[in-house]
Amino acid sequence: MVVGREIDRLDDRRWRVAERVGDAVLRRFPADVLAVAVHGPLAHGDDDGGGDDEVGLLVATYRPGAGPPPATRRVDGVLVDLTVTGADDHLRRATTITAGWPLAADRYVTTCALHDPTGWLRRLRDEHLARLARARPTEFTAAARQAWYRGSAAHARALRLAEWYETDQALLMLGEARLAAATVQGLFSRTYFRDPGDAVRRTGLAGADMTEVGTTLGRQAEELAARGRPVDGTVDDLLDG
Repeated sequence: MVVGREIDRLDDRRWRVAERVGDAVLRRFPADVLAVAVHGPLAHGDDDGGGDDEVGLLVATYRPGAGPPPATRRVDGVLVDLTVTGADDHLRRATTITAGWPLAADRYVTTCALHDPTGWLRRLRDEHLARLARARPTEFTAAARQAWYRGSAAHARALRLAEWYETDQALLMLGEARLAAATVQGLFSRTYFRDPGDAVRRTGLAGADMTEVGTTLGRQAEELAARGRPVDGTVDDLLDG
């Protein structure tokens, strides 16, 4: 059950595969596993099954390195992405504001338990939300600055590749720049996204060309400067952190 929401699992082969995998994990590693959960579109309960045949599964273990190895396989036509993590490590990540927060937070907030006898998933969500409530604006600004640097570097690389007529590579780097710029927007507004596609769609960057992405990054640089620190600095600025 998603925290606060019931999900109809009937007639969806992805749910059947998820439950089979969850059962197998518990059967093979009964002493290691604290919780097993689905995340992503299925956990939201608003996916009608017409999307990609993919399931994201989280296995939280009592100790790091226990349980099955992380893996990705296709099972009965359904791609299963199995994330395995120590429960305490995952809680620490859930209470840390990083440049990747807009793409990670959904996994802390929206999960659907296949096995959670201690209520660990609720604790995961509650501790993450409590951390957000007490986070200072400077923490999100610092994370946004790091995401901006990645986006700026990717955009500059895309421009050079385009000048060298390396079109395929330029498009790949442009995609990275779009996603980084979307992540900056998420950090500015404390908005998290379900996945990279959702991030670029919701920020209007899905179809942005080289010039549009550059303009967006330029506006973001101005916003970062207005928030107290420009993106350009001196050697001393770099060494002072």
